[in-house]
Amino acid sequence: MYKYIAIEGNIGAGKTTLANLLSKNFDAILIEEQFSENPFLPLFYKNQSQYALSLELSFLYERYAQMKEYLQNNTSQNKLVISDYSFIKTKLFAAANLNTNEFDLFVKFYNIIYNQIPKPDILIYLDAPILKLQENIAKRGRSYEKDISAEYLSKIQNSYNSFLKTSNIKTIVIETKNLDFTEDENFCNQFISFLKEDTILPFQYWQAV
Repeated sequence: MYKYIAIEGNIGAGKTTLANLLSKNFDAILIEEQFSENPFLPLFYKNQSQYALSLELSFLYERYAQMKEYLQNNTSQNKLVISDYSFIKTKLFAAANLNTNEFDLFVKFYNIIYNQIPKPDILIYLDAPILKLQENIAKRGRSYEKDISAEYLSKIQNSYNSFLKTSNIKTIVIETKNLDFTEDENFCNQFISFLKEDTILPFQYWQAV
């Protein structure tokens, strides 16, 4: 059985919802990103150019500290860990948000840290269209997210798509346009059974039948 499963996707894709669902079914340790506590996030959405570097460096440290604490302790004890983000997210968002000089500086710090973080055995990527993301963002009602543009979501989506083309992590892509993890019991049962079979290909699309 796997030791570490990470869930990825754009803003509003449903990562945390699915991570909670899977962690309960597998009796796993759950890692949830603590983004709401980052003081730079609301400032970034108001003025991206001014606060982008501060935001990305703060996320770099926070995610490193959180993942090091959870992953090193629990995976060594054969306890499954499920997270609603992967550390690679840090670099993907930085690439989308920083100018060239800022990103070059960021990558120097990122490269020092990256090899200290265990890589996921499985990456689950939630692929949602921009309209679906906007609907989900509106539903959760976070004030600092209300002005996120379709253009920005598309930029993040493109960063993920580029990463997926070159990633060497076992990846499952789930199209979530018509999915609601909290209500679609058929999907949940089938996907959980699929993960338990331990027959995942290096890269595959998956959907309930």
